[in-house]
Amino acid sequence: MNTTNNIRDYILHLADNALIMGHRCSEWCGHGPILEQDIAISNIALDYIGQARNFYQYAAEIINKNSQENSVASTEDSLAYLRNEQEFKNNLLVELPNGDWANTIVKVFFYSTYQQLLYKQLLLSADMQIAAIAEKSLKEVTYHQKWSADWVLRLGDGTTESKQKIEKAITELVPFVGELFINSLYEVEAISLGIAADNTTLKNEWLTKVNAVFEEATLKHFPADAWLQQGGKLGNHTEYMGYILAEMQYLQRAYPNSEW
Repeated sequence: MNTTNNIRDYILHLADNALIMGHRCSEWCGHGPILEQDIAISNIALDYIGQARNFYQYAAEIINKNSQENSVASTEDSLAYLRNEQEFKNNLLVELPNGDWANTIVKVFFYSTYQQLLYKQLLLSADMQIAAIAEKSLKEVTYHQKWSADWVLRLGDGTTESKQKIEKAITELVPFVGELFINSLYEVEAISLGIAADNTTLKNEWLTKVNAVFEEATLKHFPADAWLQQGGKLGNHTEYMGYILAEMQYLQRAYPNSEW
């Protein structure tokens, strides 16, 4: 695989994570526990979709620049709505079902804590476009991290039932966290070019931040050596990914090139 393809795949990885996370959060619209939090999770979904758009637009620019003259131009819409399940490179964590409110809170907390560290590193990216997107997105994910951390505290140090629910959510999601800190081959290439962040260097700080919140919430520390599931970065997804795309891509596939 050549360098251009590795850079493209890394940008698509960032875009796919944001898109699928945004879609999952959007499923809470109209279903939040109270109106204020319904609006909050819906706005978080919009933040993720905005990040996805920025990365997809950049990926399309790279693809079109290196495509043959007569090939069909890629767009942010074609990359989001016309790729198959195996072509998506998002982490398994973001595609998991929402579950109950505690489950979604833990997922947002785990992922936004990782994303905050990731985007801080990407500010130093040799690719100025990636650095610019990271700078804008960092402001958003900093809010996501604080919002979700506040909810972890509320549920962990709340009632007996809320504590049971968040402990159950943590147990269910722990196996899907480790993949965040493993570098795929296209990430290794992008790292060597100074474009990507080295995920392996983020784990210790991630654990420190997560465990500080867990300790305050009277929850057990995150198991540093937890067994992990992986494969999403390479297109090997859970059974849930197909259902997401079936819903998300239906309109564009049923009515190609439709416009509002």
